[in-house]
Amino acid sequence: MKLLTTIGFALTTAAALATNALAAAAATPAADGEVLKWRIISSSFALAVAAAAGAVSQGRSIAAALEGTARNPGAGGDLRVSMIIGLALIESLVIYTFVICLIIILG
Repeated sequence: MKLLTTIGFALTTAAALATNALAAAAATPAADGEVLKWRIISSSFALAVAAAAGAVSQGRSIAAALEGTARNPGAGGDLRVSMIIGLALIESLVIYTFVICLIIILG
């Protein structure tokens, strides 16, 4: 297993170092439009994945909080506060993804 990890690390390092050697020549104005198109597509895909994962995790956290409240109604207030904090943190990850997508598109 250690050998496999070492080989994986070596291949990753080689791939990272090869990016400058395999870089394209100076961009032309036509290529800039193509790059912008792919930036928008990749950013849209990343935002869609983040939103879907956020929606699934929010649904699961709400279901768990409701199940906990059903099992122990006395702890409903504490569970509600913890759930709202968790939902805010989950939503913030989607918002961070949106900001990063904007930086990729406009950068």
